[in-house]
Amino acid sequence: MVPGRVVRWLEDWMPVLKVLAVLWLVLALLMVVPLVVLLFEQDPDARAFALSILIVLSASLFSLWACWRMPVELKTQQMFVLTSLSWVTISGFASLPLVLGAPQLSLTNAVFESVSAITTTGSTILVGIENLSDGLKLWRGLMQWLGGIGIIVMGIAILPFLKVGGMRLFQTESSDWSDKVMPRTGGIAKATLSVYTVGTLGATLAYWLGGMLPLDAIVHAMSSVSTGGFANSDASFGAYSDQPQLLWMATFFMLCGALPFVLFIRSLRGSPLALWRDEQVRGLIVMLVLVVGAITLYRIWRGEVPFTSLTHTAFNVVSVVTTTGYASDDYTLWGPFATMAFFYLTFVGGCSGSTSGGMKIFRFQVAIKMLISQLRFLIHTQGVFVSRYNGMPLTDEVTRGVVAFSLFFFLTIAGLALALALLGLDLVTALTGAMTAVTNVGPGMGDIIGPSGNFASLPDSAKWLLCVGMLMGRLEILTVLVLLTPMFWRK
Repeated sequence: MVPGRVVRWLEDWMPVLKVLAVLWLVLALLMVVPLVVLLFEQDPDARAFALSILIVLSASLFSLWACWRMPVELKTQQMFVLTSLSWVTISGFASLPLVLGAPQLSLTNAVFESVSAITTTGSTILVGIENLSDGLKLWRGLMQWLGGIGIIVMGIAILPFLKVGGMRLFQTESSDWSDKVMPRTGGIAKATLSVYTVGTLGATLAYWLGGMLPLDAIVHAMSSVSTGGFANSDASFGAYSDQPQLLWMATFFMLCGALPFVLFIRSLRGSPLALWRDEQVRGLIVMLVLVVGAITLYRIWRGEVPFTSLTHTAFNVVSVVTTTGYASDDYTLWGPFATMAFFYLTFVGGCSGSTSGGMKIFRFQVAIKMLISQLRFLIHTQGVFVSRYNGMPLTDEVTRGVVAFSLFFFLTIAGLALALALLGLDLVTALTGAMTAVTNVGPGMGDIIGPSGNFASLPDSAKWLLCVGMLMGRLEILTVLVLLTPMFWRK
């Protein structure tokens, strides 16, 4: 490689490294929070966090020094690479306290736990979570909280620019939807962070007043609003299964985390009905009411207590649909109808522009509109039918994106399940493991990775495959797949 090409290569990719360095710096600053707690408690895990901060801070400062004079003007190609590298590198650095701290996890287990946290999937390999230091419990919550705000900002500011993700729907109006809320992306990010922080503080206060210990209230607030699902007990939220007030609080905050945060901003800026006017919000709420009602009636018909059935059904249905992954009970024991319903619900997801994963409710709505339009065309072959979403015509770009994403979404799950089966996993574990990884839900089904189990016993190779699945699901799949095409690198 000639020197001129090296210079051009550095000019192309040094801005990406500069942005990554800033993100690593934020991660190092967040590690200070559990470090302070551990120092106050004189816990030996403080050394693990101090060393982790030193490693991450060194990488960040060295990269910033090397790229200091480089302007950050990212092209589309660089944005794709930055989006993927940010999630991969942050997940790697975030795993350091888990390797160096009291759990002394293997690299595989530590990376699995951190990827699950940063992508807000909520799958875990840890056993005896109650025995972890307060600092590590707090760190698990902080990782999910950081991942949650990262997901929102990525969905609002990055993926629409790359023409990937559901936020393209907000551009079906006469001008960019986000520009109507705030004039610049930076303003949107700041407003979103403010709403996200206030929501987390509100959840913390509610959980504390509801009966949780302060640390548990903080961690569960962060994992509820981020729809992450990490809890401070092996029993997940089942540790509070006898406290309905906490289950209903969590149901509310999980639902809030699954709604578009830009609509929260718009509501606060003078449009109080902005949330309800959005078609995907109405669709999500109506679907949840119908599903919760159907499963509750089914459980009552089976002889279960009405209020208890309603409470646990609402909690677990909202948890799965919003891809939070909490479990207050083993819903696979509620009967075949409920088990099959939860299998279907795993695919749904919340709204675009929220912290939730899955396919997102708007894609199902757009698919239904496309189906109705096609049926009309079969009857009236000369007719012209215009599908509308939120009162505006659906563009070809949006419909193509929905079709492409849906195809690769299911192909990714199918390919990952096949690879897991090749490693020796049984049908239920392989299929639901792949499904819950790509949808970022958390628990799968079956005796191993079901609501009452975890992922600790899976082989290391399966955990690495699931890490890939979690990252692909969080990055809307197409963002990763485009990096594998030769034409992308010839640009």
